[in-house]
Amino acid sequence: MAKIRLNNASRLIDFPEANLKMGFWDVRNVMRKDKYLRYGGKRPPPSIFSVRTTVGQERNVASLIESRVESDEELRREIKAILVPEPLSGYLCVEATGPQFVDMATKGIKHLKQTPPVKVSLSEVERYIIMKPVVEELDEEDIVEIVGGPFKDMKARVMRVDKAKGEVTLELLEATFTLPITIHADYVKLVEKSKKGE
Repeated sequence: MAKIRLNNASRLIDFPEANLKMGFWDVRNVMRKDKYLRYGGKRPPPSIFSVRTTVGQERNVASLIESRVESDEELRREIKAILVPEPLSGYLCVEATGPQFVDMATKGIKHLKQTPPVKVSLSEVERYIIMKPVVEELDEEDIVEIVGGPFKDMKARVMRVDKAKGEVTLELLEATFTLPITIHADYVKLVEKSKKGE
């Protein structure tokens, strides 16, 4: 067994002498070969890693990572996907076979917080990929903001929710008299849950 110290690492890693004699003189290649042997000679399954970015620069960082991956053959094999979740500001997710490939793809990119990539489970990312319809979240007496149509930017109270049709009946809070209106649930955004719904 040969003992190899990796880039100022505090521990020594044992590798069979045969690997070194086979021409695997590069430590990264030895590690990769050893890792592939653990998975029956196949590549390890990809994992999802989150990377911190400056808020508002997620798409720019993702496009820079994408261009770097496209120009490097090894990164193209090892990085499978880049995800920019809309509701999660300041983060993006990279699907890769290992964190070292995420480091290679993100090294030196502007607007990137230089923290090691964190492995996250699919269930944590799934809630940002699969969006529930707004009508599923609404209950009577909730306060919503209208985001489209002639009543845009007005706040209203939900009077009735018709989940089958995807419509809500609202009472405008800013009107001088009670005016019930029925609009599609896609045109409202939840601002505050009602006390009785909690």
